[in-house]
Amino acid sequence: MKPLITFVLLSLCLLPIIFVLADSRSFSIDYKNNCFRKDGKPFQYISGSIHYSRIPREYWKDRLLKMYMTGLNAIQVYVPWNFHETLQGVFNFAGDRDLEYFLNLANQTGLLVILRPGPYICAEWEMGGLPAWLLQKPNIILRSADTEYLKATSVWFGVLLTKMRPWLYQNGGNIISVQVENEYGSYFACDYNYMRHLHNLFRLFLGEDVILFTTDGNTDKEMICGTLEGLYATIDFGTDTNITAAFIRQRRFEPKGPLVNSEFYTGWLDHWGDKHASVDTVKVSKMLGEMLSMGASVNMYMFEGGTNFGYWNGADHDTRFRSVVTSYDYNAPLSEAGDPTDKLLAIRDVIKNFRDIPVGPMPPATPKFAYGFVTLQKVWTFHIAKLICKISSGLSLCYVNCVQYYGSMLYRTTLPRNVPEPTPLISPLNGIHDRAYVSVNGVSKPLVWVMDTALVMNVTGQQGDQLDIIVENMGRVNFGSYINDNKGLLGNLILGNDVLTDWSIYPLDIDTAVANGWLQAGHSGSGMEAGDGPMIYSGTLKSTGLAWDTFVKLNGWTKGQVWVNGVNLGRYWPQRGPQQTLYVPGPFLSATQPNNITVLELERAPSHRRILFMDRPQLNTFCAVNHIPFVLYDKSC
Repeated sequence: MKPLITFVLLSLCLLPIIFVLADSRSFSIDYKNNCFRKDGKPFQYISGSIHYSRIPREYWKDRLLKMYMTGLNAIQVYVPWNFHETLQGVFNFAGDRDLEYFLNLANQTGLLVILRPGPYICAEWEMGGLPAWLLQKPNIILRSADTEYLKATSVWFGVLLTKMRPWLYQNGGNIISVQVENEYGSYFACDYNYMRHLHNLFRLFLGEDVILFTTDGNTDKEMICGTLEGLYATIDFGTDTNITAAFIRQRRFEPKGPLVNSEFYTGWLDHWGDKHASVDTVKVSKMLGEMLSMGASVNMYMFEGGTNFGYWNGADHDTRFRSVVTSYDYNAPLSEAGDPTDKLLAIRDVIKNFRDIPVGPMPPATPKFAYGFVTLQKVWTFHIAKLICKISSGLSLCYVNCVQYYGSMLYRTTLPRNVPEPTPLISPLNGIHDRAYVSVNGVSKPLVWVMDTALVMNVTGQQGDQLDIIVENMGRVNFGSYINDNKGLLGNLILGNDVLTDWSIYPLDIDTAVANGWLQAGHSGSGMEAGDGPMIYSGTLKSTGLAWDTFVKLNGWTKGQVWVNGVNLGRYWPQRGPQQTLYVPGPFLSATQPNNITVLELERAPSHRRILFMDRPQLNTFCAVNHIPFVLYDKSC
């Protein structure tokens, strides 16, 4: 551990000089009077969660102002490690990742900040915010005192917390408290040495004055494993919980100090194939009023959820793998598009009873426009793939071994013998993560391999025929014991009695191809026939003089991904639901130039090849039949 300690000490030398501020600027815990104190006066925060990583930079100010005008005096912010260090050692804090710009906007708006830098955040975010490159260490134990994990975490915090120290309240910024880890009591490891290491890191980089806290669920086990001496213990719960009983549990672990609900659930997340989640507005406003009347500080999770653009959605794996949908609307007080809802107005009416609401009108909803239909044409199959590695044996073929972390991967080999009769192609031990599309000589098979569901399909062909398997990463697990979530083909494939070998592996970097304009109409698509299986389609949304928010609906399309002007909007899967539209923020569009639309359809495109741009979202269409894999879907959905 000596090199690690040396790194930490050297990083401290790089900290900017922090000038001593007046003694009056302070934020602390008053254990005698069971409250927070801000500048020496009792303070109760009324906060809402907002994720800058799920909102376009151009809309940060709009969302923050709406939160402030609701009556909030604080926001709670997660920092996704993998959003800033997608590649090991390459740190990105520019553009939509400019955390300090976001903090400055919050400060200018009049909002304090409760910072939750992880390193693990959950948040229904890809791998809970942990970088996928950690999995290149095959035996790494995440969220533990594993040496490799601690080394990577220490390097990350050496960068992040150094940036955050000037933003602490006592240093002139607006960060009043910082969470250490996140709901650690829900994780199997229960490693106090790990938590002590993090505690020491936070104190080393942030100093002794900032409040450090933990957040855990409302059970004894979670509170026992998630709390640590020196970290203020808070709790989280929603409208299905008895308030008094929950705060009694917090008091057992934190006998003195303010009552805090760090995640009061205003809504809930959706998985593909679930009904759209909702939480009753009356229950939310009633419980909020009761907690505030008790003097508790409350953070509402979420106040605005935003969107899982690109590949950033997470997944759950309890009895089976369940991927989180693209929308993170969360049935929150501010919608996915940042529009005030009836829930927001009800919450504002509650807050009025406890503090003065800022004078002035609530900023309106962002303007929406229905741009209408766009017809697409097929422009590419997957000839853009570039060989990255070959594996002759049947060793693990996962994404990270070939330095591909997100999207899809193509695995290619040849049939080792003639297969005149349907012969089972088997993936033993649930070795497909998460969804595979199989073809022989370019002809797609009618059955899709799916993790936890279908791991056998029948194949026919001749010796030497090309066998292609495209594996889609649908988002890494973000919660629980399965966060070591490798993707791709994780082991041998067996055709009859033959173990398939001699694999060529191609990462499908479609994002780069889209960004470079390689997949637009006219770039090699003419004359290509329609068919099932993964294909890429392209079209143009003509300029209208407007660049307003809109929502794209893919009626009749099956499953895939959409890009607008090179920006990855996220995944669609209308036949599974509940989400039927993808949010397109106005800043992604051009008012004066044609807008390039690219669609990756993984299974089957409709004959009409049209998509529709609407002026409203559709997030709640659900068909129970979709729980049954590989049936003919109800076309009314």
